Amino acid sequence: MSKTTPQHIPMEQFQVKNNQLLVGGVNIRQLADRVGQTPFYAYDRAVISRRVSELRSILPEGIHLHYAMKANPMPAVVQQLAALTDGLDVASLRELRVALDTGIDPINISFAGPGKDDRELKAAAAAGIIINLESEGEMERLADICQQTGHRANVAVRVNPDFELKTSGMKMAGGPKPFGVDAERVPAMLKRIGELDLNFQGFHIFSGSQNLKTDALIEAQTNTFHLARQLADSAPSPVRWLNIGGGFGIPYFPGEQNLDLNPVTDNLNRLLSQYRPDFPDTEIVIELGRYLVGEAGVYVCEVVDVKSSRGTTYAITNGGLHHHLAASGNFGQVIRKNYPVCIGNRVCSDHLSPINIVGPLCTPLDILADKYELPEVNIGDLIVVFQSGAYGFTASPHQFLSHPAPVEVLV
Repeated sequence: MSKTTPQHIPMEQFQVKNNQLLVGGVNIRQLADRVGQTPFYAYDRAVISRRVSELRSILPEGIHLHYAMKANPMPAVVQQLAALTDGLDVASLRELRVALDTGIDPINISFAGPGKDDRELKAAAAAGIIINLESEGEMERLADICQQTGHRANVAVRVNPDFELKTSGMKMAGGPKPFGVDAERVPAMLKRIGELDLNFQGFHIFSGSQNLKTDALIEAQTNTFHLARQLADSAPSPVRWLNIGGGFGIPYFPGEQNLDLNPVTDNLNRLLSQYRPDFPDTEIVIELGRYLVGEAGVYVCEVVDVKSSRGTTYAITNGGLHHHLAASGNFGQVIRKNYPVCIGNRVCSDHLSPINIVGPLCTPLDILADKYELPEVNIGDLIVVFQSGAYGFTASPHQFLSHPAPVEVLV
């Protein structure tokens, strides 16, 4: 075979055997039969384990690795990562329940989110996890809840710094933000935490996500340590926990390259050495979601029709934006770009031709691949969308137009 797809990002994490894609060692046609339906998401447990192992081998020993469940909260995935990492980060009560079900020590679970209601605060305090406070009002409500229930909450302050993670796909800090407490307001809040007798743990400083630029990550992490050192002077007790966020990205589109972590980890080693006298007993946490699971997942749907319209060929599938909003280009993209795609049951071919892969919905937004070069597409073929392990299933509007929902499997 002289040509393969996808062309622009080699999906080396998956094998191809007899011209069929393997996920978890199972060929895609057999996997579809085993799942019992299309569309579905499949996550390869070996790819997840390998990513964590590779990351562990390069990160400094003093760094604790946490999994941000919002990237993919499927219980089986969370269970696997709870065993591989040092902790979990949740963003809702439902995610908290899944995290607690893994059996990890609650003190290794943290809860971030700008709109925690009283029910969530009460549950988090009772569970004994770390609650990342995102406002003075949230702090006061939590203190009232603790007074009523007798729980003593473990708290950290989520800080909105005056810097950002440059070139990140989604900026979470710098300037006015709904996330966290502006850095200049934190000292007064720390004093109040001491007065309220909340159990202060430390800081959560998260600047942005989906970053492929080492210089930007190095700058943000350097600024994060410097800011934490400044704020520690106002803390009611020693800083026991410092979450410096994550932001490690994965390549999705033509021209993007895998993140080179060597300069990042070299800088982390330097920072740990520089600031260890200031934080001698502090647990330093890197919180990653997409980077741990994004490349381990595929979305699979089936071609139900192939048609031509004024010189353009369309393959219509039983899946689309209602299942995979990000791949359709409607989840943050300004200019739509194609995710890597292949025909899972016929990956390679000597002849490729452009085709549009679309879903069954009555909207022109329902696009999975636009003018994408693939082997000849036939009814019954399985279309595979790569880089689908994060922000896929749970980030999509399954009820849109009332089509059946996909399922998820860990293989």
